[in-house]
Amino acid sequence: MFERFYPDKYVESAYVIDYEGMYKKGYRGIIFDIDNTLVPHGAPADKRSIALFKRLKAIGYECLLLSNNKEPRVKMFNDAVHVRYIYKAGKPGVKNYERAMDLMGTDDVNTFFVGDQLFTDVWGARNAGLYSFLVKPINPREEIQIVLKRYLEKIVLHFYKKKLEKEGRKDD
Repeated sequence: MFERFYPDKYVESAYVIDYEGMYKKGYRGIIFDIDNTLVPHGAPADKRSIALFKRLKAIGYECLLLSNNKEPRVKMFNDAVHVRYIYKAGKPGVKNYERAMDLMGTDDVNTFFVGDQLFTDVWGARNAGLYSFLVKPINPREEIQIVLKRYLEKIVLHFYKKKLEKEGRKDD
């Protein structure tokens, strides 16, 4: 019932993903959400996020920021990490996930997605055929509409974790 919202992997943070291991598996592109995935909502890029993008570029990844925010917010973050970006992306709609892959020169087989929301980030990535990482939100203080979605996400995550237990798997 909830499977369409399940991530491929649920991890503590975007900063603990084994990017080198994913590269060895053939992945070449990464699409990232920004707010509460890489930095707290509305925050500029920090030392940790800047270092992450430097590392990803050194590994050989193409990276793109995909955000439902307006351009000034996305550009402010991107001014420090220097990757491509798409603002007002309309997630969970598939169109801009596909556009992101076109811009990076990748496809749904060698691109994965990293985000903090099931009903926008993960659902959109799944609909686009992408492997998806769900990360725990960086900052629990969020806008009311996101807080309400988080309650629904808890229900979905409960069933996701039950499924993993049944399969003998364990995510973070």
